[in-house]
Amino acid sequence: MRGRDKMESTHQDIGAQIVKAWRFRLGLFFFVSGWICPLFIPWVAVSSLSNELKTAISGFLLIGIPEIFSFISIALFGKEGFNLITSKLFGFLKNLIAFDRVSRTRYRIGLGMLILHILNGIMTFYFSDKLPWYLDNQMTHNVVSDILFVVTLFILGGEFWEKVGALFSYDAKVVSPGFETIDRK
Repeated sequence: MRGRDKMESTHQDIGAQIVKAWRFRLGLFFFVSGWICPLFIPWVAVSSLSNELKTAISGFLLIGIPEIFSFISIALFGKEGFNLITSKLFGFLKNLIAFDRVSRTRYRIGLGMLILHILNGIMTFYFSDKLPWYLDNQMTHNVVSDILFVVTLFILGGEFWEKVGALFSYDAKVVSPGFETIDRK
């Protein structure tokens, strides 16, 4: 009996692994396809549908489907699958952000890019009618500008993220050579 019980247990384990693999792949499909859905909005916008239908479909592609598909994917992943996906994703982002100290040159390049992005935003908002190159390609310009902004944040490195986080903490103190800190008691 022991051999038979062991064999049934092995078959059950293999069956559970196949179901988990199937559920994991289906959950991954729902997760990825849900977050890709907003990319289809431009095609809906240029379609020959009525404006009301375009608005409804675009809103659903932007807000409804990603959230619904996320809930479905989490249900399919199960606890183990969800933990695996989040650990892989956050591990990748942690390596990408580089929480180590960046070189002075890299930091200055990042600050320059950040300042250029802010100036670009001000110019395109207040002076867009005086920028003929901007009026012809607003969408392309804005998308490229946003992508470069995200790249800038990665170039600045982890210490910059900590400095930004300190802006929102009342108890954070500046420690800089040559400046005295004010003790508020």
